[in-house]
Amino acid sequence: MKPKFISISESIIEKIKSGELQPGDKIPSENELIKNFKVSNTTARKSLLEIESKGWAQRIKGKGTFVLNRTEDHHILRTLGSIDSTRRGFNESLRAEGFNPKNIVLEKTILQHGISSEISGKHFIMEGPVLKIHQLRYADDTIIKDEVKYISLKLCPKINMMSTEISYFKVYEDKYRHKITDVKQTLSASILEPDSSDNNFDTSRRLPVFVLDSAVVSQPDKVLEIEKSYYRGDKYKFAIVANPEYKDEEMHHGKEPKKSHNLR
Repeated sequence: MKPKFISISESIIEKIKSGELQPGDKIPSENELIKNFKVSNTTARKSLLEIESKGWAQRIKGKGTFVLNRTEDHHILRTLGSIDSTRRGFNESLRAEGFNPKNIVLEKTILQHGISSEISGKHFIMEGPVLKIHQLRYADDTIIKDEVKYISLKLCPKINMMSTEISYFKVYEDKYRHKITDVKQTLSASILEPDSSDNNFDTSRRLPVFVLDSAVVSQPDKVLEIEKSYYRGDKYKFAIVANPEYKDEEMHHGKEPKKSHNLR
């Protein structure tokens, strides 16, 4: 008969293999395993160590244990509709998958005038002053995302003093106490020519890219952030959550929950 910790670890690994748990997802904690499987803390701890030792996950101190990216082609999977991934932010999500993230800031400046963006046929307008951040995002030594964000300094004063490696979504909620009511996004495809001024991926060939346009909105209909970014098409895959998470208070008050497709 198999030891209990082996049975538990195999059941979680099977969820990873089946795709129920995706790269970057957090696997059940030690306390959750104790509660769900009615086992001791020693058995729960050994289960997590077994999963990690087999290369399916890694522990990040103070954060938890996360599913590693084991895809043969090393594509990074991002899920539209995952609010947890959005809050975690770009760098933390990559670390959770076993990549070493790095950012290179090409531009960080304050624009006194406002900006606007059309997403899904709707205009989103952000009043000035606006913080513009243009940075290249790396996974290990490869540029995988060319990111441009515009953030309202009127709604988030002095956010320009913070590191560009933070999860801005989390900062909007935790530091500035904004209640995010909507995240509007469109994802399209394009080809960047090697000599194009828009191509910052350091490639000598034509490169397929995903183009993300998004707006983060808080109550009462204030635009916090506008983004336009390029994701390397040969490094990313995208999935869609059929049942997006909804805020508990919306369900408790009998409100019809809003659907948002969130991506980072």
